[in-house]
Amino acid sequence: MAVKIDKDACIGCSACVETCPVNALSMQDDKAVCDADKCIDCLACTGVCPVGAITE
Repeated sequence: MAVKIDKDACIGCSACVETCPVNALSMQDDKAVCDADKCIDCLACTGVCPVGAITE
């Protein structure tokens, strides 16, 4: 399983990328993207997203 990112809501702040302990998140076209193969569902990114663009 991997987190879901609402690209319309994402503001490109990269807080989630900086928080991810396994580097599953990256920025692409100024939006966050998740590599599902790397994501461990720790949900650390959901807590730092200022606009709630990341969900389970």
